[in-house]
Amino acid sequence: MRRSAPIISGGRIVLAFAAALAASPLAWASGRAGSAPPPRQGAGDARLSLRSPGLASGDAIPLSDVYDRYGCHGGNTSPALLWSHPPAGTRSFALLMYDSDAPGGWWHWALFDIPAGVSSLPAGAGDPARHLLPAGSIQLRNDFGSLGYGGPCPPPGPPHHYHLTLYALRLAKLGLDAGANPAQVAARARAAALAQAQIVGLYGR
Repeated sequence: MRRSAPIISGGRIVLAFAAALAASPLAWASGRAGSAPPPRQGAGDARLSLRSPGLASGDAIPLSDVYDRYGCHGGNTSPALLWSHPPAGTRSFALLMYDSDAPGGWWHWALFDIPAGVSSLPAGAGDPARHLLPAGSIQLRNDFGSLGYGGPCPPPGPPHHYHLTLYALRLAKLGLDAGANPAQVAARARAAALAQAQIVGLYGR
């Protein structure tokens, strides 16, 4: 014999459905291990955006930006970058480039204390010999051990994902100097971020 289903009034169905909808984003967010919600801007604000004339998110990184040692033969030139719509209260920016597929991760570029009035970096700004960085900004040694930008150079195999992340910060200075490491910059930038924008480029060999 079939067991009859319990009868629920229409009003209770609507309330239960609304509760499920309200709870589902929380359940989705809590299921992402180790993740935190990104900084939010005001509902009426245009979002912070980051772009590069030579690289769209999801595209292959051009050879001009690839590293020039350890079997890689690129130009090792940091890409030109432009950004817009920083949120109100932005007092500086930080920029980091990170290979999330390298074992333990790999920092390719860390630049911070970029003044709030700056909205672009020219190609090659990551080369300290070219003196193209905005006054007052600081860049660190990358995981290759050299100062400034070090381009992609993964081992042969599937393409790696390179995250170029710009943080709009509520602080004029992060309180770090050139002796810091990129992970310290990343931690402080995330803690002080009003908003962030990202380009993810791919490179493999």
